[in-house]
Amino acid sequence: MYDGFFKEVMNPEYVPGRLSDFLSCTLGQTVRVIRAIPTDSTRLANESVLLAMDIVVELGDGSIANVEMQRIGYLFPGQRSACYSADLLLRQYKRLRGSRENFRYRDIRNVYTIVLFEKSPQAFHAYPETYCHFFEQKSDSGLTMELVQKYLFIPLDIFMRNPHNRDRRSRRDASDQEIVSRLCDQYHLTEIQAASFLEK
Repeated sequence: MYDGFFKEVMNPEYVPGRLSDFLSCTLGQTVRVIRAIPTDSTRLANESVLLAMDIVVELGDGSIANVEMQRIGYLFPGQRSACYSADLLLRQYKRLRGSRENFRYRDIRNVYTIVLFEKSPQAFHAYPETYCHFFEQKSDSGLTMELVQKYLFIPLDIFMRNPHNRDRRSRRDASDQEIVSRLCDQYHLTEIQAASFLEK
């Protein structure tokens, strides 16, 4: 659960397929990691402190994802998540403005802030059977707009206590090798894919 170990196991430069698979499972859509992005943020005005993120990657559709491992949940509140998301959005905006002559705001893609908590904040314990919380901006009127900041919070302490393996609805529901093996058979994965999955 330590940052260094987590970053090594999920390192997108050494094993991009592992992180791609993890993100595909947690986001519920197929994604592919294209490249790692430096984890230090851009300095804003006279700001001397940089946000230091764990893993930042560009995805195949141009989206950016930041994956954070947080041992103590209350140290990563919603406000901090919003700052990380804003930083990702600014990075994407600056890169696109600098690389395209005819920049359009429609070129901006989603930015995902994904936080895994070893010990989740107390608020998460009001939902003892839910181990993935996805947030996005929505209108109170029903009007839909493509707002690009998305958040996913995964309380690992709740995941480990959850009897989710009984139903085995998806690969995301697996937490031990026996269950993972059954899921691999169920989803007809190749031996290489199964081996990669079991490594996680």
